Amino acid sequence: MCDLNDQEELKKYTRRDFGTWAASAGLLTALPGVANAVAVAEREVSITTPDGTCDAYFVAPTAGAAPGVLVWPDVFGLRPAFRQMGRRLAESGYSVLVVNPFYRQKKAPTAAQGGQTPIAEVMPLMQALTPAMHLSDGKTFVAWLDAQKEVDKARKLGTTGYCMGGPIAVRTATVAPGRVGAVGTFHGAAMVTAAPDSPHRLVAQTQARYLIAVAENDDTKDPQAKATLRAAFDSAKLQAEVEVYPAAHGWCPPDTQVYDAAQSERAWARLLATFGTALA
Repeated sequence: MCDLNDQEELKKYTRRDFGTWAASAGLLTALPGVANAVAVAEREVSITTPDGTCDAYFVAPTAGAAPGVLVWPDVFGLRPAFRQMGRRLAESGYSVLVVNPFYRQKKAPTAAQGGQTPIAEVMPLMQALTPAMHLSDGKTFVAWLDAQKEVDKARKLGTTGYCMGGPIAVRTATVAPGRVGAVGTFHGAAMVTAAPDSPHRLVAQTQARYLIAVAENDDTKDPQAKATLRAAFDSAKLQAEVEVYPAAHGWCPPDTQVYDAAQSERAWARLLATFGTALA
């Protein structure tokens, strides 16, 4: 799910479990601090790709090398919310690259109001991307990470995707199966489709451990998808956690109208557990 019907569908969630968060003000919620956080350094980077130059955010521990993680944002793109999420992951001991998936069209920020931008304003950016572009970018960004001194090449890489980033994360694992050891998708869009290159049909080409966090309203629209995903992982003999969370599509980034602090933290804990096992 990631379409023009989202805004109306998600209105029913906008008052649930938000604490002091005020959607109308467009506030970016501060995420909880990391226990025993490591010191990190961050920088804006430009990455040359076959199609141009991608602007991205890189943040990593200042001491030694750490497993690399590639983060694919949702339809609202690279913005302060995802920089905050990337920094938090780096403080947990990972070297993190958060990319602007829409660099072919425009530099970040690509959504004027972050995660509260009307979906109609950003849908054309997503629709301009193709699976071939996903594969090309995934290959390029994995190679870029492996060229950084902050990345431990002896340990597997991880990749995460939110909303439209879910399928891209899976495709990234197909172009670097020997490097990508963990994939996390959160309210992933179009994870199961009738297309021959549907993400669920591609997992057999990967060697990763999976965390698939499904939004409850996505599950309501397509209740069979989770079973199809589980069957695909079982067939490929891949370890996978597929779970429906009691939260709306888009619940993880801390600047969306449906941000759910409790369920976001639960998903975050499962991501750290997955990385801790698969990227060790």
